[in-house]
Amino acid sequence: MNKSTKTDKTEAINATPVRQTKRYDDVFKRQAVENWIRTGKPGTQIAAELGISYPSLKEWKRRYYGDAVPQRDDLAAENRALKAELARVREQRDILKKTVGIFTEPSRNATKPSNT
Repeated sequence: MNKSTKTDKTEAINATPVRQTKRYDDVFKRQAVENWIRTGKPGTQIAAELGISYPSLKEWKRRYYGDAVPQRDDLAAENRALKAELARVREQRDILKKTVGIFTEPSRNATKPSNT
């Protein structure tokens, strides 16, 4: 083996780019997962927009939120139930306002007090 061949192989090894893994801080990871949950977009789309891998995004979601993150269908059902309850409570409030108004109105048949 001659000296130039050995040098060529060493240069080829040294010229090979070393892949560096990106490190993200906890704030970025949590915001990425919250963005995914809030928008309801597919995880693959969110990952592509942020320049990260989808498996990483899933891992962050599992790590920070576990199974505690409500699914979008659950949120929609809860939202409907809360809107229905709000409508019922508003109706009750309006009925009470009318009732109080009836009792506080002066009677039409009442006589005015005299100033004697």
